[in-house]
Amino acid sequence: VPICLLDKNVIGSNKLLILPKPELWIMAVLTSAMHMGWMRTVAGRLESRYSYAPNVYNSFPWPVVDDAKKVRLEASAKTIIAARDACAPATLEEMYDAGGMPVELRKAHKANDRLVDRLYRKESFGNERERVEHLFNLFSTRTAPLVAASAKPRRKSNKRS
Repeated sequence: VPICLLDKNVIGSNKLLILPKPELWIMAVLTSAMHMGWMRTVAGRLESRYSYAPNVYNSFPWPVVDDAKKVRLEASAKTIIAARDACAPATLEEMYDAGGMPVELRKAHKANDRLVDRLYRKESFGNERERVEHLFNLFSTRTAPLVAASAKPRRKSNKRS
């Protein structure tokens, strides 16, 4: 799924999800293997194409980041952007062609993936399945209080029908 920064004059269609004035570190997380694995698992599909909807973004178990981590993520996003800029005038579709991604862009994404993975745990993830399983465990843990709160039994009424 293409994730990019757009000029403020761009008006998106109903199929374009836009984060107005996002912090740059968010781009690093959204372009990571971690988020893309989540997207491939929970997004809908139209034919063989993914349909990225707000539920993908809203349900994603974001890592806990402090200011120092945000700075590192921002630097990673800038590296990805610089690698893309070096490929101009290629389109995102051309840059992200599975068989021909430019070497510097691939390196930038690999480094970004390692950085984001480390926000979730110290050990490396072996594959996408491990990432997604980890994310679902986080999702379950983080949503458990919501489920418990909504499952409280209702008080019985003293009224008789």
